[in-house]
Amino acid sequence: MQTAYVKTPVGTAEITGDANGISVIHVLDGAHATTKKIPPELKEAASQLSEYFQGKRQEFTFKINPSGSEFQQNVWKELLKIPYGKTVSYMDITKKLGDVKAIRAVASANGKNPLWIVVPCHRVVGSDGSLTGYAGGLWRKKWLLEHENPSPQQSLF
Repeated sequence: MQTAYVKTPVGTAEITGDANGISVIHVLDGAHATTKKIPPELKEAASQLSEYFQGKRQEFTFKINPSGSEFQQNVWKELLKIPYGKTVSYMDITKKLGDVKAIRAVASANGKNPLWIVVPCHRVVGSDGSLTGYAGGLWRKKWLLEHENPSPQQSLF
């Protein structure tokens, strides 16, 4: 496994992966040194994250390899279907998975998403449209949603 640290507008992204794909992208709080020479296995992910923050990319195409239970994997696959600039509720996800009673389990799987931004858990909001918990902090969730939907006429919050 290789790891690289890349600066973003909302903190330092820690990218971990190998030839099988990127397994983890987390955002870190506080000051962190960035990686000067990014390992070849991580270059595409670092490049695409940079393009996302520059407003030049709406989808990620590098290979991912997150580790999680079958249920978590199913939730993350549903998250990958949320279009750039759009939001869905936890209830929407549970309905797509076929079990509306699994809302807490869906929220838990969402919170354990190991691929920050790439698997867009920041696009999941409360049924009333409110910002709800986000492992990276609600201020980051708000920033990301506004980054994806910058039109003042369509401001989400």
